Amino acid sequence: MRDIEKEYPAKQFVTKLRRLADCIEQGKLFRIQVAGERVTVPPNAVINIEHEREGNNEEIEFQLKWKLTR
Repeated sequence: MRDIEKEYPAKQFVTKLRRLADCIEQGKLFRIQVAGERVTVPPNAVINIEHEREGNNEEIEFQLKWKLTR
């Protein structure tokens, strides 16, 4: 199992998000490198938005999920 979180400056995040949105709209693979590992998201990935609240903290996660094919 691997669970990595990486913080990005707002400008860099926006660039990655735009590239992701373009790939989703065009039905293309999305490729990204996170903490040194290359990840490829297929066009049929399930997309969801998760909201968490705990005490005074809130979090929104944009998630893409898919099964690996090997």
